[in-house]
Amino acid sequence: MGEISDRHPLRLLLSEQIARHFDLEVGLRDEEIWDYLTNLLTEFCDAHKLYGLKNAEGRSLDDVGEMLLESDPIYGPAASFDREREVRKHIGDFTLFFSGMFPESVNRFRLRRQRLENLIDFVHAGKESYFIVSQFDQMEYRKVAPLFGRLSRNFETCVFGLNLVHKELIQMQYSLYRPEDLLM
Repeated sequence: MGEISDRHPLRLLLSEQIARHFDLEVGLRDEEIWDYLTNLLTEFCDAHKLYGLKNAEGRSLDDVGEMLLESDPIYGPAASFDREREVRKHIGDFTLFFSGMFPESVNRFRLRRQRLENLIDFVHAGKESYFIVSQFDQMEYRKVAPLFGRLSRNFETCVFGLNLVHKELIQMQYSLYRPEDLLM
């Protein structure tokens, strides 16, 4: 799947939903966060990007606990601090996406056996990961570091706003059907 263009109807719909809910209902008026969330949702429409984080053996990681281990540049397999930042950013994105858009799936993840994330608090892992990413504030990361600090501080607020977007998208989906079609 290729990039979703700035003028693509899906991106426009998500951008409109995020701006409206975050402005009017959530009260988080930060257009840089709105743009980031729009990009996150459109990017994660592609499962290859959602599950694009791979370990050293090339296996896709879908367990937040394994991702946290992968991010450790001192005692874990992260070969550099850049790798730590990359993995931590993905953890923040992954946990925000699932907590916000599919909160019911967070518990389903936990029901799977032998998963490290059974011990992980998704919200805490996401907030902490975005905070760590915000600490990479030198050279090429200097401009985006403050955004990740705000995402960390407002993580729960972003989850709530994405919950509202999710609910509206579900309502829009069902409004396409006539009531009698739903009864069959």
